[in-house]
Order: sequence, then structure tokens, then C-alpha cells
Amino acid sequence: MKPHPGDVEAVRAAIDFAERAVGTADVPIGAVVFSPDGRLLAGAHNAREKSGDPTAHAEVLALREAARVHGDGWRLEGCTLAVTVEPCTMCAGALVLARVARVVFGAWEPRTGAVGSLWDVVRDRRLNHRPEVVGGVLAPECSALLNSFFADQR
Repeated sequence: MKPHPGDVEAVRAAIDFAERAVGTADVPIGAVVFSPDGRLLAGAHNAREKSGDPTAHAEVLALREAARVHGDGWRLEGCTLAVTVEPCTMCAGALVLARVARVVFGAWEPRTGAVGSLWDVVRDRRLNHRPEVVGGVLAPECSALLNSFFADQR
């Protein structure tokens, strides 16, 4: 799909959240959720190490908070999720179940990506909801965050 005018700004907002994890044990991945009218509902960064929670991926944390703020129960219809890295299978499943309208991400993840790389969970025709997907937005900047983190781990 073609990017919308606000997609670059959405991924920049996700980068801002990812940068909050720099210097911690958590992989610096950030995610944000915007309402249908473009209002920031929530943002988060990975917190698996900090919280000891295997589900504390940036996307899941942002979806949880956005659902609380949005006011339509668990449904995030019309909302956009922007994330610095292609979502994994857990996160792709969560955003489908939350009824997110659009997914915009930065870096492709060929080892674990489930939005077109390794798997394509979000466009599986057997599911009752399939969000629009835009990938590769600000990919070099998003990749640089990960490359720096993993270089420091070696």
C-alpha cells in the first residue's frame, strides 16, 4: 500500500518511544496508536526485560493503553498502529483482533516478521479482519536503533 501523508510522522513518534528504551536491557522497539482523527492515543516501548512479561512488546502495550483510552472497549476500529519494526506473530495477531485499520512500520524483520516477511498474519483471508499495511517507512532510522543495540550486546 502507498503511505499516507502522516505515516512518516507516525513512525517518528514510534521512534521517540523506542529511544526511551535505549540504555536498558530491552530491545528499543517503539509503537504508537493514533485514533481515526489522528490523535495520539498511546505509545510504548518494549518492556519484556523490565517487567519480566513475555507479552510486553511495544505493540501489545500500546494496544492495551489505546483500547483503554479510545472508549470502544477493545475495538480500535479506524485506528492506526505505527511501530519501528515489523510486528511478530503475537503482535500481528493482537492488532488483527483489536481491529486496527492500518499498520505502518519501519524496519522489515525477515527472521520473525509476521506482516509480510516470514509470515503474513494480517492479510490471511481466513481471518475476519485484515488491516492495511505500509512497511519500510523510515527503515534506515529504525534499523539503526536495533543495530546499535545489538552491537552493544556483543
